[in-house]
Amino acid sequence: MRAHNLLGLSFGAEVARAASLLSKAGDLAFIPSWDIQSSAKVGNDLHALSSVGVDTSSWHHINSSRCTLMGCLIQAGVYHEDELFYSDNIRKFDTSQFRVPWVYRQEFDLDPQPGRHYLLQTHGITPKADIYINGKQVANNVTQAGAYAGYEYDITEAVEKKNALVVGVYPTDYNYDLALGFVDWNPSPPDNGTGVWRNIDVKQTGPVALEPLRVMTETNLPKDSTTANVTLKTVAQNLETHEVTVELKGEVTSKCGQSYTWNQTVTLGALESKEVVLKKTLKNPRIWWPRKWGKQPMYTAKVSVSANIEVSDEVHDKFGIRQITGVVNSHDDILFTVNGLPFQVIGGGYSADMFLRWDEEKFIQQAQLTLDLGGNTIRLEGKNEHPELYQIADRMGLMVLAGWECCDKWEAWTYNEDLVVNSPWTEKDYVIANASMKHEALMQQNHPSMLGFLVGSDFWPNDRATAIYANAVKASGWDIPLVASAAKKGYPKLLGSSGMKMDGPYDWIPPNYWYDTEPYEERLGAAFGFGSELGAGVGTPEISSLKKFLSKEDLDDLWTKPEKGLYHMSTNVSLFYDRKIYNEALFERWGEPESLDDYLLKAQIMDYEATRSQFEGVSAFWNKKRPATGLIYWMLNNAWPSLHWNLFDYYLRPAGSYFGAKVGARLEHVAYDYVKKHVYLINHSIDKKGPRTISVDVINTSGKKLYKTKKTVDTEPNQSRKVLDLSTALNSTSNVVFLRLNLEDNKNATLSRNVYWLAKELDVMEWDDSDWYFTPVTDYADYTALNKLESADVSVSIRAPKYPAAAMSKGETTVILENKSAVPAFFVSLNLVDEAGKDVLPVFWSDNYVTLWPHEKLELNVRGKGAAAVHVSGKNVESAKVSI
Repeated sequence: MRAHNLLGLSFGAEVARAASLLSKAGDLAFIPSWDIQSSAKVGNDLHALSSVGVDTSSWHHINSSRCTLMGCLIQAGVYHEDELFYSDNIRKFDTSQFRVPWVYRQEFDLDPQPGRHYLLQTHGITPKADIYINGKQVANNVTQAGAYAGYEYDITEAVEKKNALVVGVYPTDYNYDLALGFVDWNPSPPDNGTGVWRNIDVKQTGPVALEPLRVMTETNLPKDSTTANVTLKTVAQNLETHEVTVELKGEVTSKCGQSYTWNQTVTLGALESKEVVLKKTLKNPRIWWPRKWGKQPMYTAKVSVSANIEVSDEVHDKFGIRQITGVVNSHDDILFTVNGLPFQVIGGGYSADMFLRWDEEKFIQQAQLTLDLGGNTIRLEGKNEHPELYQIADRMGLMVLAGWECCDKWEAWTYNEDLVVNSPWTEKDYVIANASMKHEALMQQNHPSMLGFLVGSDFWPNDRATAIYANAVKASGWDIPLVASAAKKGYPKLLGSSGMKMDGPYDWIPPNYWYDTEPYEERLGAAFGFGSELGAGVGTPEISSLKKFLSKEDLDDLWTKPEKGLYHMSTNVSLFYDRKIYNEALFERWGEPESLDDYLLKAQIMDYEATRSQFEGVSAFWNKKRPATGLIYWMLNNAWPSLHWNLFDYYLRPAGSYFGAKVGARLEHVAYDYVKKHVYLINHSIDKKGPRTISVDVINTSGKKLYKTKKTVDTEPNQSRKVLDLSTALNSTSNVVFLRLNLEDNKNATLSRNVYWLAKELDVMEWDDSDWYFTPVTDYADYTALNKLESADVSVSIRAPKYPAAAMSKGETTVILENKSAVPAFFVSLNLVDEAGKDVLPVFWSDNYVTLWPHEKLELNVRGKGAAAVHVSGKNVESAKVSI
């Protein structure tokens, strides 16, 4: 058995449908589908079950190459997502069926011949498995253990023309297995994620096999972009019992026509393995950039090995040329750089699907939404997904912070007193950790989108585990910031401080929280340093989404029982099981809701205000004496339909939390500091500079003009600074006022438009009573005056596109809002719907939840396919529907 860690890249399913799963040396294909059944029904004799011809007609037939047990059963139609996610149905699910092992089985054809070798590759099976082929055991559950532990097994002696592969998976326990859990993000899936959640591959080679290709790039950016050193590494192993001399060929190509080749002759002794290193200097390389900063050119690298003029094996992958660093500064805060330039991280915490179902189209849409709102990074806390995620991130210019998860076996250290069940690591756990780190490093390291890897989340790994992780990364040649944890509770000496803070908040706090930064030691999550997971706990879905997963009683509970625990918040043992803190603020600041619609409108206003202030605060303080070096909003998305912790909901509909963040993360922007009443000019670009004009307008709720000024200043790339002081203008206000900030370039093009509603007094926080998840508010800002706004008459029209056919194919529309009243039109929301009145998703608005000045006209662009109409409504604007 050849059992070292290995990552395989799978071909498409069309390869698997051929008469033989593989046809030539160097081919690799995944097992395309499975039959699965409980051992309670078919027994545990995997030796017998792995015989060709076993009758599986009564098994569940799964047309998927990878799925957990629940994912498989949903795919097979045994269960349905809409029913599982509705109300508290999962609470009632009978999980007893998953307390015994289950069996995955598939048959496939090969064409074994003398000189041909076959390898079986796994990439992690949750939590552990016994593997058999044709009645012979390939691996037991001690060897094949760990959700991320990938191995390669030489199955040459076991394969025949017809083959039966059986994988017996065991029940998962998050307290004792190195698996994939969700902590308090959502209820645990009934199967605890058990199963073949990643592909299992079969590979054919000749006498010599190659391990996955590793690509290292070295540049001297930003000083010198004329050359880049590229190193290709792999390990060649002689699978024969005699000496073999082989020819190795390395190739690097790009779409623009650049091509480089290497050739090398290597002699391998019997069963010998040898690392192969090929180096080349590329001239005038094309540099890979995050989306906001440039293009994402990719190169293709390939290494092939030939014996006796015939190809024995080949490995290939795409890579990008870029330079990443992560350095902890004098304030003990991490600062990342990309291609030599300081990089402020603006992003969110990504969640995999609750049943670990990979949906490539959905992830592309999630990435598009993230980039559209101005985000540049996602954090994966132990949900490292599949190679496709990183390929998509590479293409789209989205940075990724990957790592291990918190709050279960992954962090069962002696110094972790937060675990209810702390099962200390044993020898086998360190073995699994080593295999896991090696595999993930091989999967991730060629991807230019990788920004860093966190080997701990809430807690840092102990010294032994740290050395294992660091050595695995070093051995792979991966040059990546290795971060001890997402917090500052402690750190291993080998890695030093993480430079990341995890001091909350996770529940509602007012907008002035982010700007109240001193003294630093008391201001927890405020806008300084690097916040690895923090936010105001918002993300309330709109009614069209809520009706998909909440019953009428659940909907009524939202506004009539503000302190009740809600199943679609966090788990029932979590501090976040209810909306008590959030609802207290909503009721106190906006008045008691009169209906569900009233509650949801006020919730969207709260959510918008919360995320805008967080993203603006961090952006504004990028160049402070103690800079805000990054934020990971908690969270980007949810594993299932949730009532909080998201920037867009499970169904991909963006609402208040999304559009508040989108305003706050604009490439060029002007933002208001709630505490000092200053205005900040923000520039996230690396190339935009020159004169900018800032217009400031203040009106009261009746539309009366209270203040107006204009100032022209110069903007500098990647810089934020204070440009105006509005304290005098705003100190004399007697009630709620509206503040509008407009930013224009030297051609009078609007770069940013931003409207605030400001109460006479700010929310007052009791910082001394702060906890890890929120800071109490003793006096709330009063916005009840906005419940009495005079109605505004807003007309809605659709502009005819210049090129109708092109606009229709892209789903592009321009909506024109015009406030024909003398009063402001507050918080006007727009929703794109199809002929059936259902949400058009995904949808991308240039802006939304907007407030119009008296007699102001505003154009909004939207992109979404299948649209038939736009629904428009607002706090003081009657609902309307306009056909497209």
